[in-house]
Amino acid sequence: MSASPVIIEAAINGGTTKATNPNVPKSVEEIAVDALATLDAGAAIIHAHCDPIGGPDAEVAERYLASFRLIWEARPDALLYPTVNIDGGLSFGHLAPMAAEGLRIGLLDPGSVNLGRRDDDGLPAGAFVYANSFDRIKEVFALHDELGLGPSLAIYEPGFLYTTLEYWKAGRLPAGTMVKFYLSTERGLSGAPFGLPPTRAGLEAYLDLLGDAPIPWAVSVVGGDVGRSDVAQLALERGGHLHLGLEFYGGDRQPTNAELVGEAVALCERAGRPVATCADAAGILGLP
Repeated sequence: MSASPVIIEAAINGGTTKATNPNVPKSVEEIAVDALATLDAGAAIIHAHCDPIGGPDAEVAERYLASFRLIWEARPDALLYPTVNIDGGLSFGHLAPMAAEGLRIGLLDPGSVNLGRRDDDGLPAGAFVYANSFDRIKEVFALHDELGLGPSLAIYEPGFLYTTLEYWKAGRLPAGTMVKFYLSTERGLSGAPFGLPPTRAGLEAYLDLLGDAPIPWAVSVVGGDVGRSDVAQLALERGGHLHLGLEFYGGDRQPTNAELVGEAVALCERAGRPVATCADAAGILGLP
């Protein structure tokens, strides 16, 4: 059992609606209040979506900063990061103005995957392909190097991790990189599953691919409850970290983000691992 500190990252809203859970924060003020409560509960990193998430880069950056400034005013050490700007495509241009105001973590999902729902026959449906080509991946990694941001990498499929490891083997993986293994339940993000399942075998498959690469990693259950899953315990045993929050939560309750983090903190205590502070997380990740 590892005794190293556990980074708890909370994805506090995403596409989750208030109809699904009235506790999900959406407005500028709600995001700031929720993020601060979630940090106080034990989270070291907060991932949030502004509303809407698309538009001109400068406008999207300002939407995020309206919340992030409030959080940083109360917690200057807070590690926060946005999602991609979906503006008729995928853009990362909003990261530069945010980095100028203190953003330390960026993002990239290094691969492509079908994401969708189920149709009336119960079959996967939808025309959306979340696509990041090899050329785009190279460009966005270079942007992170230029801005001094540590990229948070969502691993939807094993191919995403293969690509990440190619950059690590070449000595080209940006400083501060963290990977998050997204293990999908049958419901996935919006009804259809993807990638590997949230089982010990699913997580072990990713860890086998990761091998001895010293890249910090976290486990996430998309469409489920990582804090009440078998993979959380395995992650803690193997030296990993935890990614949770209302963006991906798919249990039978309507918890708050702070409540989910509190449950994760209790898991860490039972596993004999301390919970990382924001400063600890910055050190563990080696953020620029």
